Amino acid sequence: MNDDAAVPAPAPAGAVPIDASDKPRGQRKREKHDVHGWVVLDKPVGMTSTHAVSVIKRLFQAKRAGHAGTLDPLASGCLPVALGEATKTVPFVMDGQKTYLFTVRWGEERDTDDAEGRVVATSDERPGVDAIQAVLPGFIGTIAQVPPRYSAIKIAGERAYDIARDGEEVELEARPVEVHSLAIVETPDPDHTVFAAQCGKGTYVRAIARDMGRLLGCRGHVSALRRTAVGPFTDNDMITLEKLESLCHRAAAGEVSLADALMPIATALDDIPAVAVSRADAARLQRGQAVLMRGRDAPVFSGTLYITASGQLIALAEVDGGEIVPKRVFNLAGLQGRAGRQEGI
Repeated sequence: MNDDAAVPAPAPAGAVPIDASDKPRGQRKREKHDVHGWVVLDKPVGMTSTHAVSVIKRLFQAKRAGHAGTLDPLASGCLPVALGEATKTVPFVMDGQKTYLFTVRWGEERDTDDAEGRVVATSDERPGVDAIQAVLPGFIGTIAQVPPRYSAIKIAGERAYDIARDGEEVELEARPVEVHSLAIVETPDPDHTVFAAQCGKGTYVRAIARDMGRLLGCRGHVSALRRTAVGPFTDNDMITLEKLESLCHRAAAGEVSLADALMPIATALDDIPAVAVSRADAARLQRGQAVLMRGRDAPVFSGTLYITASGQLIALAEVDGGEIVPKRVFNLAGLQGRAGRQEGI
């Protein structure tokens, strides 16, 4: 999740070393800060997820940042970006359900299964609404899905898309994925159908379009894709890059706080039980020590939970033999996200 450090080029022979103090003031390295929370970016088409993270990291001058699930450059919408200690909660968001709106362009199958790729098969057939409706049940539930050749799946340590770009044949095995719902939204013309889908982790919408096209005998690929929700984050939480940049400029002028653009870390933990402890127990947990819970305070559940003290997030923990055992401890010194954005931001 962290940026790789740049390796300086060797100085030419005979060059005079430049002291850091000789650099113009405007070229000094920007100071980085402890910033903790989530930014739910409405990613624009044409931007990679990695670039989006680097832009947000720079805007907040944050020390650490990472995203909770890649969104292809040709896709737009919900890209949750974790800053600081929120990066410890990324797996919980990635495991959550994702919601998409996508358009299938019938008549062409492409090697990438989206509009960016090369056409590999065509058809003059166009499916009617009734024909599409008839095949949808086969794509709902736990299904076996072969990921796109151009995907981030690793084969012998290499990404499938790197192998495909080198011109080599990519053979990917079908994997079980979960599609909770899949429905037609509209059919604007015979060449296009818009769908809404709710999927589990690891599901490729591009593969759904490809396989529907093959089953219907008309071929198809995704021509437009928008993600509207990831785990607990929905379109109501999203902020555009333009608004975020404006907010950061206003924060620099002292008009607002950057905390207003951040959602709290605990937002990612909505589906996990929470347990409040005393300050004394919180101090033990923060030192990595287990806390024994007795009587009415004893948790009646198992598995992962998150611990708070006086409303402050302390740790992610597990229950073991009546003890709360800390697994990830949060150090929240610095700027933290607020519960909601203020009006006018």
